[in-house]
Amino acid sequence: MTDRCAFSHCVGFDAVRGERSSRDRHKSHSRDSSSRSDKNVTISASSAQPQQPDQSSAPTDAQDDNWGETTTAVTGTSDHSLSQEDLAGFGKETEGPVEKLNCVRFLPLALTLILGLLVLITPLSFLVLPQLMWPERLQACGTACEGLFLSLAFKLLILLLAGWALFARPGRASLPRIAVFRALLGLLTLLLLLSYWLFFGVRILDSQDENYQGIVQFAVSLVDALLFIHYLAVVLLEIRHLQPCFSLSVVRSTDGETRHYNLGQLSIQRAALVILEHYYKDFSVHNPALLTAAKSRAAKHLAGLKVYNVDGAGSDAATAQSRAKIAAAARQRDTSHNELYYEEAEHDRRVRKRRARLVVAVEEAFTHVRRLQEEEKKKPPGDEMDPREAAQAIFPSMARALQKYLRTTRQQHCHSMDSIQAHLAFCITNNMTPKAFLESYLMAGPTLQYTRECWQTRQWTLVSEASVTSPLRHGSEFQLKSSDFSLVVTSKAIPHLKLSEEYVHPKSHKFVLQLQSETSV
Repeated sequence: MTDRCAFSHCVGFDAVRGERSSRDRHKSHSRDSSSRSDKNVTISASSAQPQQPDQSSAPTDAQDDNWGETTTAVTGTSDHSLSQEDLAGFGKETEGPVEKLNCVRFLPLALTLILGLLVLITPLSFLVLPQLMWPERLQACGTACEGLFLSLAFKLLILLLAGWALFARPGRASLPRIAVFRALLGLLTLLLLLSYWLFFGVRILDSQDENYQGIVQFAVSLVDALLFIHYLAVVLLEIRHLQPCFSLSVVRSTDGETRHYNLGQLSIQRAALVILEHYYKDFSVHNPALLTAAKSRAAKHLAGLKVYNVDGAGSDAATAQSRAKIAAAARQRDTSHNELYYEEAEHDRRVRKRRARLVVAVEEAFTHVRRLQEEEKKKPPGDEMDPREAAQAIFPSMARALQKYLRTTRQQHCHSMDSIQAHLAFCITNNMTPKAFLESYLMAGPTLQYTRECWQTRQWTLVSEASVTSPLRHGSEFQLKSSDFSLVVTSKAIPHLKLSEEYVHPKSHKFVLQLQSETSV
């Protein structure tokens, strides 16, 4: 009995001591992780798996991460003064991988251009071939025939412009399957051209028809049919999906951020494309550094526990140790909410403190800019400082406060020194206030507002039980997977709304107020 009490006492004592030591380790780890968490995940064009950072580039990244301490001041008449760390990292800006030329990406556009050339050449060939093969036997073209020429010319011009506006557009994305409606329209156009060529070869070329006006009328009928096909393409590709039919719920798997969108009759792959277009402008930028705190807190509880075997080695020693560790972890879990509460309170306090320092530093820097602008007005026109030089001059005064704030809020991987200086020069050029400059760093914006490395090289994978070319239905579910998170999409049909009318008579809400002439007084 005494050994058991001593055993449990040792476990509880070490749990407390392990908790204190783990707190110290957490503080040191948070300081170290701030310099290691700005590694950009690079996604190759052929695979969605993240590439491991090169070990040889670690010193350069560490130097670039300390731009708040190593940035030196710049005057209006001097050259750009750099420290040794900046010189070591100069010219090594983070660049996204160059995408390899994918021929499949341009295949639909190439096929569209080839089909467009066939559509344009076919009516003209119907008019030119008789003139080249039997010109002496053709009848003279009268006034009605010349009018058909004019009509054909304008119809071809309209068809060319309409086809260019609808089809000759660069692809926004590479879809996993072909677009069904576009393929059907292309097949219908090919069948129409093939039918007209067969008719032209059998009834006109073989017999060498002499009625040239009838040949021109035949070409005009082909252009009319092509115009009707273009009208059908506008209806199927541009108008059919405009009426909302489904409400799609999009949930990001890591942080649970949710958006809702109303879409019309679309296939699953087209709906996925529309969702991704909305994702880059509606969802806040994904910050994986904010998700590591919960994982480290969960692993910290068991890491701080030590078990001492006071009974000696035995057959049940491992079982006893595991039971003691589970019991100690259960007791520690009862008070883990207090630890979480105080950690969040401490983090909020640090964020408010860093934010206040950053706001003061930026306001002082912008005040210095206004002072410089007033001094520049007194100088000759050739000695004025451009906005880029002004941004480099005042950036060191706010660099340290800004870097500490970004590290505290774990946004340092989203903003580089060059992007901050470019944004500062943009604000100075457009005479913006300090609040307008800080809005990009105090509030998380959409993904497209950040550097191209955050979104340009991202590859998505569409996961669906149903065929991606099938239309959306009520209850359809699919996922859009990226390397470090996924978007879970659920479709629900918009209910049918029934409105009824209730007639209100114009005099039904009127009343008469009768006043008595006698009073109680």
